[in-house]
Amino acid sequence: MSRRTHIPRAPRPLANDPRAFLYVEGPRDREIIEGWTWRASRLLAEHVSESTVILGGRQPARAREHFEEQRAENGTLREVRGLCVLDCDEAPVPVAPCDADGLAFFVWRRRHIESYLLVPAALARVLRNVDARALRALGAELPAADDERGWRALDAKRRLALNGRVPWGRLARSLREDELHPDVVHLLGRLASLFGVAAVSEVTPRSVSRV
Repeated sequence: MSRRTHIPRAPRPLANDPRAFLYVEGPRDREIIEGWTWRASRLLAEHVSESTVILGGRQPARAREHFEEQRAENGTLREVRGLCVLDCDEAPVPVAPCDADGLAFFVWRRRHIESYLLVPAALARVLRNVDARALRALGAELPAADDERGWRALDAKRRLALNGRVPWGRLARSLREDELHPDVVHLLGRLASLFGVAAVSEVTPRSVSRV
């Protein structure tokens, strides 16, 4: 079977910064994460865009392989770091959550990354020609905010098939500060630390007046 791992362009590192990579399952994951990072920091979003490796599925072993290749190529001249972001998918991750050699893993507590976009108010702002009644029904069917077991079981990909193609990046970028789940804010902080573009506490998405 041929591999479909997408190798990113070489990022534009800051002086003395490590070579850093973000590993994601697919193009949609990158689009969503880029949307969130644009809300927090343009520089952070640029690093995500230029340094993301698409694994072609939930394949942490492939992230490990690419990471080891990069370490071998860079030798001891520059530190190499990586963060692999994976869906929960009701299955354990067959790797340590954090490795001392520079590759760490972040697993969403909810089933899919798309789960964090199931915000009816944001969907209403972004999607066109969506029946308001359908959005109200969706909101009534969603688990309570603190019901993590319910969110972990929810198939967000199916629920978001409301009106054809969803503009994932624009939807992620449209989320207001009070609509962001703590998991998303935590990831933004991890990415800021990975790329060295801001202190973790500084990565707080700004509110927007309109989409």
